[in-house]
Amino acid sequence: MAPEPGGLEALKLVEVPAPQPASGEVLVRVEAAGVNRADLLQRQGFYPPPSGITDILGLECAGTVAALGEDVTEFAVGDPVCALLSGGGYAEYVAVPAGQIAPIPAGLDAVQAAAIMETACTVWSNLVTVGRLAPGETLLVHGGSSGIGTMAIQVAKALGARVVTTVGSPEKAAAVSALGADVVIDYREQDFAEAMDAAGIKADVILDIMGAKYLAPNVASLATNGRLVIIGLQGGLQAELNLGQLLAKRASVSATSLRARPAAEKAEIVAATRAHVFPMIESGAVRPIVHATFDLADSAGAHRVLEESSHIGKVLLISHPPQ
Repeated sequence: MAPEPGGLEALKLVEVPAPQPASGEVLVRVEAAGVNRADLLQRQGFYPPPSGITDILGLECAGTVAALGEDVTEFAVGDPVCALLSGGGYAEYVAVPAGQIAPIPAGLDAVQAAAIMETACTVWSNLVTVGRLAPGETLLVHGGSSGIGTMAIQVAKALGARVVTTVGSPEKAAAVSALGADVVIDYREQDFAEAMDAAGIKADVILDIMGAKYLAPNVASLATNGRLVIIGLQGGLQAELNLGQLLAKRASVSATSLRARPAAEKAEIVAATRAHVFPMIESGAVRPIVHATFDLADSAGAHRVLEESSHIGKVLLISHPPQ
């Protein structure tokens, strides 16, 4: 956890009482937890947890059911599960609403499963529920080598879409091409909007992590009836929007977040992800990409990798070594 906001030194490993599952909750013995960019923001004091949520970092995990609260009937003690969290994943145990838990997909172990919940739920809810991505359409996903990006590329390809993505190095370009990306643009070498325009490509859906910095070029890159879905603000909070350009394309801009949604909405997203993305994983069409694992005590090392943006796929923390 990070008792006081700051740099990597703010991360502290502390002893706290084990949580107890309330009615409708499941206590998970955490084997592995995903590290997300939102965790870095929380550590720095820019992304506080919602009211009533633990200040322990961590938005996804996998492990086994350790105990059940009242009124939980779908799971049993000992079941291997993965979970979407509002916080608390960087721990040995975490209590989670039952609707935010799913059985680990067949073929995955707990470490691999710790890499899927935040990414799969974010990708499905934004590409399909919000973005309405359809077979034959073109998706532009920024940060294609990230955890979200690697998941989005694979899910979009499984849905029958064409995928354009941006990356920051030849190594990352090769990795996303191997995952099925059709067009890869190195944003350090080319302006993505100019490159797409030169190739005659327009995006039906854009999944954007940059926010303000990319707003104008994103709108320029949209097709008629295109949908821009903003899920991150790494490039700033404020930018000028050309409404005339948006109007001429009959296009839309949406901005969404997952963490602060009510438990009932999260349960709906988890259910949809289980129904649609988990079969893709079990068939082998989609697979979690794990860049590196760190011991829970070295969460600073995991954060350093994300800050350097040197990773391809997910970075994970190990709480209890897999049995």
